[in-house]
Amino acid sequence: MGASTSSEPRVSAEQNEAESVAASTGALPMLQNAFSKLANPQTNAVPLENLQQRFSFAGEGRSCSGSNVPDSLTVMLDHLGSILVDQFFVPDKGGINWVEFVKSYNKCCARVSSSVSLNMLLRVFVAVSESANVPIHLEFESGDTDCKINGHLLPSDVFLLLALCWVMSWGSRNLKGEGNLSLPDLNHLVLSVITSCGQVEGGLDVWDRDISSLEAQLPAGKFVTWVMNTVPCLPDCLRLYFNARLQIAATDGVELAPSDSSSVGVISSIAAHDYLLTQGRAWAISITNKSRVNEEISGAFISNGGGMGDKLVYRSSTHGRGLGRFWSRVEGYKGPLLILISASSGKEKNFVYSHLHPTGKVYQPHPKPVGLAFGGTLGNERIFIDEDFSKVTVRHHSVDKTYRSGSLLPDQGFLPVEGIISVVEVWGLGGKAAKQVQDSFKKREELFTEQRRKVDLKTFANWEDSPEKMMMDMMSDPNAVRREDR
Repeated sequence: MGASTSSEPRVSAEQNEAESVAASTGALPMLQNAFSKLANPQTNAVPLENLQQRFSFAGEGRSCSGSNVPDSLTVMLDHLGSILVDQFFVPDKGGINWVEFVKSYNKCCARVSSSVSLNMLLRVFVAVSESANVPIHLEFESGDTDCKINGHLLPSDVFLLLALCWVMSWGSRNLKGEGNLSLPDLNHLVLSVITSCGQVEGGLDVWDRDISSLEAQLPAGKFVTWVMNTVPCLPDCLRLYFNARLQIAATDGVELAPSDSSSVGVISSIAAHDYLLTQGRAWAISITNKSRVNEEISGAFISNGGGMGDKLVYRSSTHGRGLGRFWSRVEGYKGPLLILISASSGKEKNFVYSHLHPTGKVYQPHPKPVGLAFGGTLGNERIFIDEDFSKVTVRHHSVDKTYRSGSLLPDQGFLPVEGIISVVEVWGLGGKAAKQVQDSFKKREELFTEQRRKVDLKTFANWEDSPEKMMMDMMSDPNAVRREDR
């Protein structure tokens, strides 16, 4: 048989390779839809202006509000779209053709090492900062995406970087493009960087210090190490934002399914002010590791906590203090639990300890501590909460297999640190399935309890003939003559 011919145009090896990489991420259909809607039909290329508008945060009328929002961040957000296009897209005369469009996506969103992702994020941050006339003292040794980074950051620079990443995280999960956002408190993350990477003259009181006034120089190498060890998912904020902006372009004109989270504009007062799980804390937890729990907790900062009320399992101020009340709320929950403790002082991987008072009066020569504990060893727990939930004890530990060895609190020293507990919260992060299992467990326990309370009156004789009545009569008049029926 002779060789068959095809009228279809030949696909270059470069295009094949680019499309294969994009297909491995599952993004090729989305990229095809986005390109068809962004491209100029006459040139079959995407104009730079279209891309810059799509990647701009402020292009859709959004804004970032809050008393802690510096003016420099607002200017940086105005330049974000143009910087992303300059960093990742290589234009031709008529704009961005299909092959370059796919290659640009792969450059930012394809699977790469964490160090490469962080390098790209810092390059974008430096470029955006320079556009906003904010000097950043970071230097890249070469144009390679995995080159060494020299220089240093100031605490104010770290705050801007974290704020930019938070904005991109928010934008990547709010695909409808509705509402404005309020920047949460990120000082706890900045203080973590300072205590890990910097040295402040005269020491640092992290509990009573304005970070904006600190002039500590944080070496770039130490900062990179902090990101890798503490918040390894931070570089993903850039990839998620980049992907989300193209996804919005691909679905332009298509009605999106409603999100599980509440609208950004609807913020309940208790979610915004009373919960320990604030936007900033929820986001900080979500970027510490790659797991399905991140998707559950991300709802807290999408809607400013408004969509997390149904995930609250226990709160001491609402459900009562003490280990008994705690277990009555968390027992039967088959999923990840996030426990937050608020306290004030004068903090083995398989070690999560909880012990209640034994139900029977059994002598115990070596009674176990009654309370809730994490890490360390029995009697020398890393974090111990007493049974009344009134006091928390945090111990220094040099060989703890659960937490990083050393101190859990800044300037902790080697002696135990005690704090007076004000609030304890437990959030269920196992999704709807875990909640349904717990509800079923609680209904079963309530049924057993109700059955144990029921008394069959037919099994007892008449009150007049009961031993209880005879005893009551004897106590009231012990000298009275009584006839014994035989």
